[in-house]
Amino acid sequence: MPFSLQDLAVPILGAPMAGGPSTAALAAAVSNAGGLGFVAAGYLTADKFADIIAAARALTSAPIGVNLFVPGPSAATPDALARYREQLAPLAEHYGAEIPEPHADDDGWQAKLDVVADTAPEVASFTFGCPSPETIARLRDRGVVVAVTVTSLDEAGVAVAAGADALVVQGPEAGGHRGTFDPVALPGDAPLDSLLVAIRAAYDLPVIAAGGLSSAADVRRVLDAGAAAAQAGTAFLLADEAGTNAAHRAALTDVSFTETVVTRAFSGRYARGLANNFTARYDDVAPLGYPEVNQMTGPLRRAAVAAGDPHGTNLWAGTSWRYISGGSAADIVAALARDAE
Repeated sequence: MPFSLQDLAVPILGAPMAGGPSTAALAAAVSNAGGLGFVAAGYLTADKFADIIAAARALTSAPIGVNLFVPGPSAATPDALARYREQLAPLAEHYGAEIPEPHADDDGWQAKLDVVADTAPEVASFTFGCPSPETIARLRDRGVVVAVTVTSLDEAGVAVAAGADALVVQGPEAGGHRGTFDPVALPGDAPLDSLLVAIRAAYDLPVIAAGGLSSAADVRRVLDAGAAAAQAGTAFLLADEAGTNAAHRAALTDVSFTETVVTRAFSGRYARGLANNFTARYDDVAPLGYPEVNQMTGPLRRAAVAAGDPHGTNLWAGTSWRYISGGSAADIVAALARDAE
């Protein structure tokens, strides 16, 4: 029998968080707790992606999910990238880091699709766009449920037309990258609750709610609105099993960080994180241009993390970050699902 979200003991998904927080241990722990844990393929080689799936499988016999970034055209221009490189130069000198020459990169798209087809995780979700109908059909033939992250009613229509099995409805409250299909479009600001209602009214597909869900009351609210499950990411950033770096962990509980902002300064795509010196200095001048901007700032961010400096790196977090806590992933799942039955 194909996997169904209704098969989950608790309707909680651990959101894929590329770049470190998502680990095999975290994915397995969420699944072992009755939810669905995710392995994030973003920024990994296809071989490393396969290794992490295998590691998660070794830690759980429960279903797991994976997430891939859908490649699309970059919005970057050579002149805009060159200007940003110049503006980043003082920070690079401060950290003793080199800014690389950016280049086109599809994040190993075809090779990672092959990994998904070969390993057949129960669920594959996609962000930054919708895979082709042929790709969705290929994965479905392998028994993989395909979910597409959408941020608007129009994007939901594209995903439905392509044959998606489920929709991850991402509200603007979500931490990390917005899943907006158009890389130059300003992400919508319709709250998750209203977006969820609109998409549920238009399409008869299972819907997974995502964005700012950090409590049992949040989960209960979206389930009552018709969501089949709630996807939480920020809620797991302080989990024992998460790979969240030390600077990021410290910032999440530091009272000097007072707000989140949606910024393009780190990756060239809009993403929500804690406001810091980097966002204050560079958000107004950073060009839209993923993955090139991400490539240029990568060494600076890694150097800042190595130095323990939260003001030189991205601190992805949703709007409800103040309400999260540490502990085991199992305890976090239990807390989120407390009133979900």
